[in-house]
Amino acid sequence: MENYGSDAGPSAMFAAFFLAFLIPILIVYVITAIGMWKTFEKAGKPGWAALIPIYNTIIILEIVGKPIWWIFLILFPCTSFIFAIWALNLLSKSFGQSEGFTVGLVLLPYVFIPVLGFGSYKYLGPSAKEAGGLMSPTNPFNTSDYKDPFGNPPSPQA
Repeated sequence: MENYGSDAGPSAMFAAFFLAFLIPILIVYVITAIGMWKTFEKAGKPGWAALIPIYNTIIILEIVGKPIWWIFLILFPCTSFIFAIWALNLLSKSFGQSEGFTVGLVLLPYVFIPVLGFGSYKYLGPSAKEAGGLMSPTNPFNTSDYKDPFGNPPSPQA
């Protein structure tokens, strides 16, 4: 005797659960991609580059002023965690933000990247000259009597 029953129930349940997870993930991706698009445009880069997976990381490295070979450090499994966070920190500093904003970029990128793109933040240049550097007048630890421990002359500030 043949079984003419339907085994479509488990397949339909799987499809429903799959779509229930896929749709929110796609929505989050679209929001993040649009925010990254706007962030790239603020930095003078092409916005469409946000849609190409590895190329968008190269553009981020250009925005923060790091060499292109950093892409290997970001993609290599042993170093990716550290260098990706470092690049996000430099990205937030390039827009004049603090380390707290970097924590947001690391933990909630789908919120903070659109905030960076659509917010009133201005692009200050690659890593905002490494957040002002040690000799910056905005550095609270910069005093006029600072002596370099290695005897180097002070570098000219741009």
